[in-house]
Amino acid sequence: MGGGNGAKAAQKRARNDKKVGAKAVSQLKTNTAAMSIVCNTCKQTFLSTSREPQLTLHAVNKHNATLPQCFPDFKPVEAK
Repeated sequence: MGGGNGAKAAQKRARNDKKVGAKAVSQLKTNTAAMSIVCNTCKQTFLSTSREPQLTLHAVNKHNATLPQCFPDFKPVEAK
């Protein structure tokens, strides 16, 4: 019968990891490392992939300020 409590799934994951030879990487650790945009007013961090509309929304709603006031180092990514 079944292994119960997800034992089969855990065993299969372990077997597949051995085959590939890769360790499971936590997405949380990757996201934390990518937090490179910082608001100068409140020091809140944002992912490096954040776009201008999201940052402008933060500046206006949280601080009643403009994008350059809160994020003076922000350079918009040019569309290709």
